[in-house]
Amino acid sequence: MFKHILVPLDGSRMAESAVQAAAYLAAMFNARVTLMHVVEKNAPSEVHGQPHLISAQDAALYLDGISRRYFPQDIPVDCHVHAAEVENVAQSIVEHADELGHDLVVMCSHGRGMALHLFLGSIAQKVIAGDSRPVLITHPDEEGNPQKFMCRNILVPLDGDPEHAQALPASKELARACKASLHLAMVIPRVTNLSGNMTVTGRMLPGTISRMLDMALQDAEAYSGEMVTELHDQGFAASAHVLRGDPAKIIVEAASLAAIDLIILATHGKTGMEAFWAGSVTNKICSRSKVPLLLVPVRQQ
Repeated sequence: MFKHILVPLDGSRMAESAVQAAAYLAAMFNARVTLMHVVEKNAPSEVHGQPHLISAQDAALYLDGISRRYFPQDIPVDCHVHAAEVENVAQSIVEHADELGHDLVVMCSHGRGMALHLFLGSIAQKVIAGDSRPVLITHPDEEGNPQKFMCRNILVPLDGDPEHAQALPASKELARACKASLHLAMVIPRVTNLSGNMTVTGRMLPGTISRMLDMALQDAEAYSGEMVTELHDQGFAASAHVLRGDPAKIIVEAASLAAIDLIILATHGKTGMEAFWAGSVTNKICSRSKVPLLLVPVRQQ
């Protein structure tokens, strides 16, 4: 599945959460890893009180040290420093896709605060918006230190949309390689939890919308039941859960309570104001969840 993993790093201790995940997946898939630093124009000397790499020489030494510290000798690791200063780090990462030939980007989200994060989008979200490769977003712990990455329980939120079901192939490959259990979740909102254009409709026709949501609940139970039966037939340990409420909030809470190691979502890559007005569930989960999140770009059928 994954043969070449790219890990952009800025030199902060927080960012090393991504390295933990990359090392784990590289071992599972016998993949090679490229550690990368993009020298940012007018970069701050610190990020959240931690050092930020600002010179190509320091970056090369740092990446070499990370390679030796986190990766066993049987995992091939390359170090790449883009020395020419750039203003748009996310764009530079995307532009290196063809040059480096990676098929997965692993990044750490520093958690800039929900409101600011929602409107501006993190570098990780901008990368997923500009590329066709999956992006794995990890998070540091509450003290800003790297968290150990595991993949024993995978949560796959679905909504019945065939495009969003594109998360399933990647989920199954990861589950097979890591011997993980798959947990399918479908969240049907209540009238008070509607977002985007449906909010207005729900206020004007609450009774009608309520009945439609009840029907959607029945459809979700039938759909998820079929999906989990299919997974069992294919040899996977799997479960299905249909829940009610605000989709993003319920998914984040379920992931925390069920000790989920990884959430996998198919996404159209909307960020910032575009995601805000669309009521993007993916964007909200990115902003709220501390569970690693694999974003799989939706491919047009």
